[in-house]
Amino acid sequence: MNYRNIKDLNNIILQRLSIIPRDFDLIVGVPRSGMLPANLLSLYLNRPYTDIDSFLNGHIYKAGARSQFFESGAFKKVLVVDDSIASGSAMVEVKEKLKHLEDKFDIKYCAVYIIAGKEKMVDYFFEIVPLPRYFQWNILNHTTLEKACFDIDGVLCADPLPEQNDDGEKYIDFILNAPPLFIPGSKIGTIVTSRLEKYRKETETWLAANNIKYNDLVMLDLPDMAARQKANNHGGHKAKAYMAKPYVLFVESELNQAIEINRISKKPVLCTANFEMIFEAESFLYNLKSGKHLPFLREFGLKVRNKLRKLLKG
Repeated sequence: MNYRNIKDLNNIILQRLSIIPRDFDLIVGVPRSGMLPANLLSLYLNRPYTDIDSFLNGHIYKAGARSQFFESGAFKKVLVVDDSIASGSAMVEVKEKLKHLEDKFDIKYCAVYIIAGKEKMVDYFFEIVPLPRYFQWNILNHTTLEKACFDIDGVLCADPLPEQNDDGEKYIDFILNAPPLFIPGSKIGTIVTSRLEKYRKETETWLAANNIKYNDLVMLDLPDMAARQKANNHGGHKAKAYMAKPYVLFVESELNQAIEINRISKKPVLCTANFEMIFEAESFLYNLKSGKHLPFLREFGLKVRNKLRKLLKG
């Protein structure tokens, strides 16, 4: 599990800022993942910035105003920034999109994170981070979320206030009208919650209303809130569901529970309280699957999988 959050992104840019020459006139971000590092580089280099499409249309972001036109002669040296390179296809597409401007601008390319072997695809990079990897700014749209578990309260929606948590009418009203928080753009494997089974109907109604797609919903099969408080086994309940299938990630809001889920499952837990990845306890099996141990086995498995997919498509 190679995870980087916004704090990590900011830190690596600051640590290695000296690799970027100071003669760039304009920073251009690749939508949408490249806009965050482009904004940071613009701030630290004290240069204006914009996005690819705005750049093509002659627009630039300026302090106190948006989308002001610029004269092409005012900016000669341009740095195009993306957050990462894996296959490199996105960067190839960007270069093709800007190819017709090479006679007008001196364009250089930068990615914050790359994988080994892709160094020559850009002029500047900040860190080599191998696959598999997750970034805080795109994890909610990651294609592997179907191999993940999500908590509800504090993750998908806000936690109930003390006065709402009455195990009765107020709590039902909360479930049906809870303010959404982190809504994923991809389908979730299993939603695991300490909500009681008797509130399944209301919970499913809220999930549908907020267009949250998932395969399974695991709830706590206890009669009431008093029994749940007496059992006090939130971390164990969630870890059990996490371990039941070959999931690779659990998203939990409460730090102590995140630590407990990781301790039991020995698999990574993303805590939304601080967007840190909790992965102190590691299992050999998980590290074998992720490629941390014996990476050639994972590479071989991926090659076999890709060949099978091609055969099935053919």
